Amino acid sequence: MQISVIKENNVEIAIINSDHLLITDVQSALDLIATVDYETSCSRMIINKSSICEEFFDLSTGIAGEVLQKYINYRKKIAIVGDFSKYPSKSLKDFIYECNRGKDIFFLPNEKQAIEKLSIV
Repeated sequence: MQISVIKENNVEIAIINSDHLLITDVQSALDLIATVDYETSCSRMIINKSSICEEFFDLSTGIAGEVLQKYINYRKKIAIVGDFSKYPSKSLKDFIYECNRGKDIFFLPNEKQAIEKLSIV
């Protein structure tokens, strides 16, 4: 895993790159939150969807809800970047739409848009 930090609008954002799955369950999400916090002190992070297990995107597993609740509880903001069009689930599309309307969790097509959303003060 590689973590780099950028500053946009006086907001520091951790960009996480990995060739391995980083979020597979609630504990791995908590470990990632702790690692990013310890190494960068950033409260905002960007992660590629390829670093998250596929079960996360099947809302019936409950993983997405449990994981994202931890980000809310620990006052962290996250942008997950990638192509979500391959998922046919209407409930997932609605979930993504609602998240993107909020201020803390975003599902976006690219890093540039993620930086724009996360750098809003």
